[in-house]
Amino acid sequence: MFRRAATCPLSSTSSSELRMRSWLTTSFSTSSRAHSSHHSGLYTILQPPDPASPPSIVDGRVPVEVRAWINGVDVEPAAKAQLHQLAALPVVRHPVVAMPDLHVGVGATVGAVVPTYRAIIPAAVGVDLGCGMIAVKTTLVEEDLPSNLTALRIAIEEAVPHGRTHNGDPRNDAGGWCNDVPQNVATVWKDSLEQEFRRLCVRRPALVTANHVNHLGTLGTGNHFVEICVEEDTASRDTVALERSDTKQQQGGRPIWFMLHSGSRGVGGRIGSMFITIAKQDMGALISHLPDKDLAYLTEGTEHFEEYMRAVNWAQEFARLNRELMMENVVQAVRNSKLLKRTFQTTNMAVNCHHNYVEKYTIPPPDGSNDLGTGGESVWLTRKGATSARKGEYAVIPGSMGTRSYIVQGKGNEKSYQSCSHGLLIFII
Repeated sequence: MFRRAATCPLSSTSSSELRMRSWLTTSFSTSSRAHSSHHSGLYTILQPPDPASPPSIVDGRVPVEVRAWINGVDVEPAAKAQLHQLAALPVVRHPVVAMPDLHVGVGATVGAVVPTYRAIIPAAVGVDLGCGMIAVKTTLVEEDLPSNLTALRIAIEEAVPHGRTHNGDPRNDAGGWCNDVPQNVATVWKDSLEQEFRRLCVRRPALVTANHVNHLGTLGTGNHFVEICVEEDTASRDTVALERSDTKQQQGGRPIWFMLHSGSRGVGGRIGSMFITIAKQDMGALISHLPDKDLAYLTEGTEHFEEYMRAVNWAQEFARLNRELMMENVVQAVRNSKLLKRTFQTTNMAVNCHHNYVEKYTIPPPDGSNDLGTGGESVWLTRKGATSARKGEYAVIPGSMGTRSYIVQGKGNEKSYQSCSHGLLIFII
């Protein structure tokens, strides 16, 4: 079903990946390929690892169920145990949801969607606040790329700082701007981020020394990457066609996308770590009643809760703008390289989505189409390694290096809180 595109064998650079000529596959709600049990909404109710020894029951309440879209997936026992720990928390009143790419995380499982009532678990939201994907379709086709991608890769590497050196010292770190911030980055910082950041620093002076504007428009380390993708031909399939804005594409050339993965960088990490510690301190002696101290939560209405929400919202906006700036610089670097066979434009088909974040979410009242239990309730929904998939909404699910990535369109499945997986194992629910 899938054809492998020509790939350029690339190694990671400074612990970040710059990948060239990978796959990109479009999957939509009308696609025959997507008609799986996961896509149609079927899930498994996870039982406790040892039914004779259920997870800790906090404050005498019975844990909620764990819904998992894991058909055919071998889930590690420790990840299942973490999900049941989440389900036992007193602030979790609705089912916990697990995606097929779940694995053990700090406190909370990566690949979990957690609805908390009047509280947020900072460790569940994590430290790379707002981490996510951006992908932009261009008017280029595969034949427009040079046969050797080395020079194109170098052009992108020079445009987007990546990796980490000199222990992150902003004066010398190759992963930042070394205090020489480009004008487009400085403008976004000043217009959209600086004022609120200064307000945050009044309460949390430690944020002043974090890498903030010096990391805006930079990639980071770990599994963060920049990629050039070749879209798999969907013309012969029963799918919703992506925008085709170029005559050559309409005639059958495989379109080119630019894609990257990153988040809120050093300043987001500082905010996340800071409030994980604060949540543990605020719980005091009550933390001993939790199945894991990393599940410490901040309670709505408290000063620290309000402070955290202000900081996390800012960090999530930083992450979104960070990806936009990098994409802008990638596109410009490719244009300036003079390596392509023709000029190009970006199209209106662009997706910028978080997969590590928290948002306000209203669980609808139960009716004939769902069985969510107590309904019509407002919760704080944490997607820790999961992506929003509201009906008609586009999202990006990346693959591992050299494998397919997916542009998907949500079905609005309320049983998963309108969520889908964030990468590696691909299922649309």
